Amino acid sequence: MTDFQAICVDDCSTDGTLALLQRRAAADSRFVVLQTASNSGHAVARNLALQQAEAPYVTMLDADDWLSPDALERALEVFREHPSTDCVVFRLRYHDAATGLEHDFGLPAELLSGGALDGLEACKKSLNRWQLHGLYVTRTALHRRYSYDTSCRLYSDENATHLHYLHSREVRACEGVYFYYRHPSAQTAQFSIRRFDLIDANFNLLLSLKHEGLSTDIIKHYEVIRWENFLGCYRLFLRHEQELTPEQRLDIRERLTTILHTFRPSRLPLRARWKPGYLLTLNASLFNLQQRLYVRFRK
Repeated sequence: MTDFQAICVDDCSTDGTLALLQRRAAADSRFVVLQTASNSGHAVARNLALQQAEAPYVTMLDADDWLSPDALERALEVFREHPSTDCVVFRLRYHDAATGLEHDFGLPAELLSGGALDGLEACKKSLNRWQLHGLYVTRTALHRRYSYDTSCRLYSDENATHLHYLHSREVRACEGVYFYYRHPSAQTAQFSIRRFDLIDANFNLLLSLKHEGLSTDIIKHYEVIRWENFLGCYRLFLRHEQELTPEQRLDIRERLTTILHTFRPSRLPLRARWKPGYLLTLNASLFNLQQRLYVRFRK
């Protein structure tokens, strides 16, 4: 398929990226080059591109990832064959930069067999990314209704995925492959203060899910995921706090305490809040002591 528009957003790069993009755009009218006013992160850059999208379908592709040559064609075939489909999911293949090895990321059985998920079921599965990933083609009109969440530098952009799935009549998969290039220098693979954006992004998604009126069962399902992510961030902070400045330590402690108080025991099943190291207490001092002991004995 050659009838496409490639919108390339330069988020204030400091190497030769912009010049390379401009040369390509000058030689091929299908390429459009945009620039952000300041280095702003994925969500801002993608929303800027979304404003310029002219095609009826849209997908995103990170700078270091790539698509199989037939990926767009395969997705378009599904849209044409199934007019009620609003999201078409790619097959996802991880490429490990360190080893060169690749492995496939699974999809729900319904999609692998050529069937469809309704929007609510797709949304629920996507809340746990190991069940349904967020690399897909969607209708541009739907994407514009639910653009990327810019509330955090990292992670919040993923919140749009769940709303796209939720508001889809049908979600299907295609045979096109998205190659995800995983390298050690990725922001989400290294320790950085930005890693703690996850807990704020998760809370913003909780508010969105409540606003959408989702059932108590789905909210509780997501709360377990949010709780486990919060614990992971809390323990990450305890393991690395000596690497941070006093101002950074204070900022992260305040953020962790604020998010801790958004949890309610009644929203978590017993198995999630009573096993060792997972006891939920809203007393910040007691919780901190519990987690320090857990991290110490888990070393």
